[in-house]
Amino acid sequence: MSQFFQIHPENPQSRLIKQAVELIRQGGVAVIPTDCSYALACRIGDKKATETIQRIRQLDQKHNFTLLCRDFSELSTFAKVENTYFRVLKAHTPGAFTFILPATREVPRLLMHPKKRTIGIRVPDNAIAMALLEEMGEPLMTSSLIMPGDDLPLSDPYDIRQTLEHQLDLVIDGGYCGFEATTVIDLTEEVPELIRQGVGDASAILG
Repeated sequence: MSQFFQIHPENPQSRLIKQAVELIRQGGVAVIPTDCSYALACRIGDKKATETIQRIRQLDQKHNFTLLCRDFSELSTFAKVENTYFRVLKAHTPGAFTFILPATREVPRLLMHPKKRTIGIRVPDNAIAMALLEEMGEPLMTSSLIMPGDDLPLSDPYDIRQTLEHQLDLVIDGGYCGFEATTVIDLTEEVPELIRQGVGDASAILG
């Protein structure tokens, strides 16, 4: 049975943030709000929790997981940022974009694309997500809460709790935070490639 925390979207209660982080550190799988939609989250490199998320979403091994980072500096610890794309990333973080980049050695192998050695990276523009990341002191491994067969993420915390309460350890109710996933852009080649159109307007990046 999952715990259910109601956290203020603009002024997150530090006591609840600390409790949420403790649950995640102990191997818990949580649903957290972001600036686009609710997402599944766990500790980076936690094999069992990652497998739970794969099972909930029915993901295959080629899925690019996303690391939610606090800032650009943390992002560049886990992904290799070529000079060509430095400005693009700076201009669009924080924001509604997930960037596929070559992973550094800091990224656990189970999170990388098995052949391409890539990882999804993003910096959220959401007070609760940022408070969780500050308390964690490291990125969170995340995946959009899109259920098998659905096109859009689940958006109601009470529905999420009812649907997944036996598979999750925590649901954070951060109010309405949108119901569309991030825009995903692959920056591993010379020309940026749009992988998924979501909230973010990619026209400035794609030219």
